[in-house]
This record gives sequence, structure tokens and C-alpha cells, in this order.
Amino acid sequence: MIDPKIILEKPQFVREKLATRGVDFNPEEYASLDQKRRRIQQQVDELRAEQNKTSKLIGRLKKEGQEVSQVLARMKEIAAQVRQLEEKLREIEENLYQILINLPNLPDDSVPIGEDSSRNVEVRRWGEKPIFDFSPQPHWEIGKSLGILDFDRAVKLAGSRFALYKGLGAQLERALINFMLDVHTQENGYLEVIPPFIANEKALLGTGNLPKFEEDLFSLKRHPWYMIPTGEVPLTNIYREEILPPGSLPQRFVAYTPCFRREAGSYGKDIRGLVRQHQFNKVELVSLTLPEASFKELEKITADAEGILQRLGLHYRVVLLCSGDLGFAGAKTYDLELWMPSRQGYLEISSCTNCLDFQARRANIRFRRQPGSRPEFVHTLNGSGLAVGRTVAAILENFQQADGSVVIPEVLRPYLGGRETIP
Repeated sequence: MIDPKIILEKPQFVREKLATRGVDFNPEEYASLDQKRRRIQQQVDELRAEQNKTSKLIGRLKKEGQEVSQVLARMKEIAAQVRQLEEKLREIEENLYQILINLPNLPDDSVPIGEDSSRNVEVRRWGEKPIFDFSPQPHWEIGKSLGILDFDRAVKLAGSRFALYKGLGAQLERALINFMLDVHTQENGYLEVIPPFIANEKALLGTGNLPKFEEDLFSLKRHPWYMIPTGEVPLTNIYREEILPPGSLPQRFVAYTPCFRREAGSYGKDIRGLVRQHQFNKVELVSLTLPEASFKELEKITADAEGILQRLGLHYRVVLLCSGDLGFAGAKTYDLELWMPSRQGYLEISSCTNCLDFQARRANIRFRRQPGSRPEFVHTLNGSGLAVGRTVAAILENFQQADGSVVIPEVLRPYLGGRETIP
């Protein structure tokens, strides 16, 4: 969440920053509520002090054998006042919390201002678009003709927006997962984690998925749990409610997880193929860093995700998201977008985001610079390294051949028994 001190000390700054995200926020209302909270808290403190003083007086009067009925009556009156004020205080604090928990992060100054993706800024490109001397097919048609993807039977098993991988399709998905994990753990310095694929409400509050995006989550009937929408949720929450000791940052994690999303509001969009599924595999990168190191870490996470695409030989571009296209928790985001021949356009394969202390405040993740020093909030970052199903789709489309086969990228061949093509 946003630091409440910034709202109180720089109200116009916060108003203007949130306006670039299309959020109409009135800091004065928050400040007025906070002032009311302070006044009531002061009253409670004064009454508590009087309670303590009166309690000592009662003890002294009893020892002296004096009448204490009037003093006891005052004690009851004070206790009743305290209960009433504390109830008001809890209500105001809950209102302040609800305001904070529903506000998105403030965009960094380096983020371009814009309402939507049309104002995103392309930063760089890598590789060349494939050139075909035949009419290229979309990946769902390629997968069907090769016998490695079966969407019709997936509908029978679960419903629309699910996929059934078979044979070399399943092996290709698994090969990509293992390849990505090997690179990120052996070369890029991430610690591999196998987290729970189910998360509780506190974990989803910490990353910003709740309460605002509950519609996009799959909840479990009769249990207070949700299926994770991304590995970012469990990885970011590993140190929730903890204080990391001096010298323990950065912490870098990588995990393969299945991800589950309802995709609420996306009906009719990318409904064919592997692009927008209710269940998909992803290799996720998460970093916890010192505040002064987080923007350098954003460049690292982005470069690490790019490295996977480069080794696979897939043409892509890096795009800096504008303020109106940022995710809820993001202060700055780079999207990696793959070239997809079936679209004659680009498709997001990874979002690499610096959340600053936004998630750490929600999840209460802190660190100490020195033994005994005041705890500070860490900065959290995340990025896909990569979304596996979309990578499969890109391989099928970009490396398809005129005879209907697909060339397997060289780096994946050792994971597939040396196989060079899907015939």
C-alpha cells in the first residue's frame, strides 16, 4: 500500500500521481479522517491516564478506610467512555485501511504518462521476425495437426480455456520448464522453491490480488483458500510478517507453478489456443531487495527473462508501460512481447515489475541494516521467466516448416533426447 505519510505530507503529489492512472482520489478526505482518528486517540489516552490515576486513588482511599463509592462510579463512567471511543476508533481505522488497501501504487517518475497501452514506449528489440514462403498457421492448428494439443477433449474434461497436451507437446512444455529453471538457478542466481499452489487471504492481500481483484480468482468451496493466480503470490509472501537480519538482501526466488485465473472480463478475447487459459504453467522470478537497489534489480530481472527468449531464438521487444497500463501493485514495469505470426503482432510473455515498498507494507516484510537498527520495508520485484504455454505457442508458430513440422530450438534438444523436430 502507499505510505500514509506521503498522503498526509504531499497530498497534491499523490492526487496527481494517481490521476495518471485514472484514479480520482481526494487526499483531503483521508487527512480529515486521520485527524479525527488522532483526536479520538488523544481522548482515549487521556481517559486511560485518568483511569490509572483513579485506580491508585481507590487503593489509597481503601487503605485509609475512606468512602470510595463516588470514585468507583467515576471509574465505571471512564470505562464506558473508553469502550465507546475505542469502538469509534476501530471503525475509523478500518475505514482508513480500506482506503489504503484499495489504492494502486504510485507510478515512478520514469514511467510515461498515458491512459492505455497505446502510450507504452518501446525500449528495444531483439532478433528478426521469421519469414515464410508459405502461409503460416496459428499454433492451435499446428498443435492439432501434429497431435500434440487437444482442445476439444480438454473441454470435455474441464471446460473451455483449458488445454490437453499429448506426447511431444507435453514433453516440450516440461522441457521448457526444466530449461528455464536450470538457467535461472545455475546462472542467474535464483533459489528454486516449490511453494503451495493454494494461498490464503493474507497472502493475496499482501501482493494486491485482494480485495480488488477477487473476481479473477478461483476460490475453494468450504475452505478459506484460493488457487494461486501466479507464483508471485507465495514467493513474495515467504517472509510476510518477518524482519530480515542485516546482510540478508537481496533474496531471489524462482519457482515453477501452475497458475489459475478466471479471466473475468476477458470474454471473447484470445479464446483460442494457449494464450489466455484458466490454467497455465509459469516460471516466476521474485526478488526482495534494499530500497536503493530495486531499480537496478528491475533491470536484472528483465535481462534474465530476456536471456531465455534469446537462447530460444525468439524475436521480441521490450516495452515500458505507461501509467494507465500499470498493474495494481506496480511502480514501473517492462513487458516482454513475443512476435506471433498468427497475429502479425506481439504478445506479452513476461511483465517485469518493481513494486517498491507497496507489497512489503501490505505484507509487513521488513529488514534491518544493522543489528538493533530501526526496521525498514524491503522492496519487492517480480517477473515471469517465462509464461510456459505462451512460449510453446511461440515456438510452434515461429519455427513451423512448410511440411507441417516444427523445428525444436537447439537449447531444448538435450531435454528432448536430442530430438531436432516435431514431425
